[in-house]
Amino acid sequence: QFQLVESGGGLVQPGGSLRLSCGHSGFAWEYYAIAWFRQAPGKAREGLACIRDSDGSTYYPDSVKGRFTISRDKANHTVYLQMSSLKPEDTAVYYCAAGGLGCSSLTDVYDYWGQGIQVTVSS
Repeated sequence: QFQLVESGGGLVQPGGSLRLSCGHSGFAWEYYAIAWFRQAPGKAREGLACIRDSDGSTYYPDSVKGRFTISRDKANHTVYLQMSSLKPEDTAVYYCAAGGLGCSSLTDVYDYWGQGIQVTVSS
């Protein structure tokens, strides 16, 4: 069974930090890029970060560059998303995804998805 499971979400105050984890199992994870997406109510799913399987290169859109950092712990089959300087606009359901074609901002290229986890930024 191929599976990705997000954890570490919850409620955080504006300006605070949070680290999300994506545990993965059941597939050849070492050959897949891992990405983070989010989706707010009424909004399209938005790419946030991606780390390549081949060389570990990372990619971010301008909206989160400098605030979010993706990293990978291969020994523990886990990818992290470290988020800082959080804003209320960051409130969304966050998803991790795995893709065999490398990093992309397009959701269609990813083969496996987690169920998502809520992040709420509010005072």
